[in-house]
Amino acid sequence: MFLKAALNGARSTAYHPRVPITAQQLAADARAAVQAGADAIHLHVRGEDGMETLAGDELARTLAAVRASIPGTPVGVTSRLPIVGSPAERLRLARGWTALPDFVSVNFDEEGSPELAELLLARGVGVEAGLADADAARALLASGLSAHCLRILIEPREEDVDAARATVSAIDGILSGAGAAAPRVVHGVDATAWPLLNYAGGRGWGMRIGFEDTRDLMDGSPAADNAALVLAARALLSSPLCSVRGG
Repeated sequence: MFLKAALNGARSTAYHPRVPITAQQLAADARAAVQAGADAIHLHVRGEDGMETLAGDELARTLAAVRASIPGTPVGVTSRLPIVGSPAERLRLARGWTALPDFVSVNFDEEGSPELAELLLARGVGVEAGLADADAARALLASGLSAHCLRILIEPREEDVDAARATVSAIDGILSGAGAAAPRVVHGVDATAWPLLNYAGGRGWGMRIGFEDTRDLMDGSPAADNAALVLAARALLSSPLCSVRGG
């Protein structure tokens, strides 16, 4: 069952002291996460100031370090609009990338996302469509790009577990009703991270875990690092309870 490790997101070391920031830290965490059972890596590239960036030179430097540590494992990055603020600037930066990630997460509740997805696909980069709600699912379908997506990332923002599950179900219903067959990957954030991982596992969907999503293990104790989160997720997925409970 597919499991992706989301190493850092927009988190800082104030969230957890082991959140990886530098290219070297990301490379080390990626290697440990893959050894713990991750099938792919998702990360947010950081500049020298520690802030998120979509700049091509920083992307190339980070991809080189991470790929050297996990040869053959797919590495993806974010494209979230708040990093640059302007859809036009985001497109300009993506056009200039000389080193290309294996996939990019594109949030379909953001302005300019269809255009970005089309550019990435034309450049041979996999697109992971990020859907936070039913409107984003409809936007993806309206774009005509759902059949070309590598994966569909269902990522509800609700903090309540039942509400988050309802959003996941609503998004999947819209996609299934339209015949969108791209593999689903589901993740929650903080309080919903483990319940949604369990929910997804019970349905045979892909899952995501890592410091971008939570700093705690399923029992509420703090995780030592990203690898500990991945290892715990793999242990959960190997348990018959995951497929029985489904959340």
